[in-house]
Amino acid sequence: MIDGPNRAGARSMMRAVGYGDEDFKRPLVGVAHSWIEIMPCNINQRELAGWVKEGIREAGGTPVEMNTIAVSDGIAMGTEGMKASLISRELVADSIELVTRGHLLDALVCVSGCDKTIPGTVMALARLDIPGLMVYGGSIMPGRFEGRDVTIGDVYEAVGKHAVGKMSDAELGELERQACPGAGACGGQFTANTMATAFEALGISPAGSSGVPATDPRRREVMKSAGRRVMELLRDGVRPREIITRPALENAIAAVMATGGSTNAVLHLLAVAREAGVELALEDFDRISAKTPLLADMKPWGRFNAPDMD
Repeated sequence: MIDGPNRAGARSMMRAVGYGDEDFKRPLVGVAHSWIEIMPCNINQRELAGWVKEGIREAGGTPVEMNTIAVSDGIAMGTEGMKASLISRELVADSIELVTRGHLLDALVCVSGCDKTIPGTVMALARLDIPGLMVYGGSIMPGRFEGRDVTIGDVYEAVGKHAVGKMSDAELGELERQACPGAGACGGQFTANTMATAFEALGISPAGSSGVPATDPRRREVMKSAGRRVMELLRDGVRPREIITRPALENAIAAVMATGGSTNAVLHLLAVAREAGVELALEDFDRISAKTPLLADMKPWGRFNAPDMD
């Protein structure tokens, strides 16, 4: 893409945005993320991507940052907007694939943080099958209301209480203001944290990366380490389809079942398996569920918040 005299035009355009001679000597590594202002899940991803880029540079690569879309299920559900949700997963995968193919990138790190971007990015990795990984942006921390930890799930429950007269306007308003204190995905074993857990168990996300909350100071090193790790994958020639195997997918399913994860994991893992060319069926989820004990008492049905799994 950028080597030799006949690629001078390509290099000239890249020089205009800050690349130089040393950058052209190194592998080009995409850093895809879904930064958007409307939700906490992805609001920190430009900063997170910057740390990934630091790790890539430290390990001898030239990072190329790109952006894709996101639709917040938490905002859209219950409205016409929810019709856009699952479609957005396909557009996330398609857009990352097109940018990566269009510029012949050598490797890829996907930073993701919400229900549909997490599986969408892994679908793109499986489809492209170039060295790459997905790194989760982390869970939101719980808020505090009336002396207890609360999450967005408590707000949804409170809407029902308010509707039947068991919560006042003032109480609902205060809970609304306290439940989401900053950046990060919904703080229970909802779809985002479920898929982050699943993909770490599968192996397409670095071990230990998903449990660190979004605003935890350790998150910087998690992201830098992901940048360094993708360069190791590139040097070793390890591709996503070598990672996304039948046993790995079964391991991911077991992780979902053990943590009481979202049933959305079924449709997302089936989609990833299809992209990777692996046979997987609904019956596999039933079979693995039947022999996997429930180990984690997680919200929305249990006691603990996502950061408690760290």
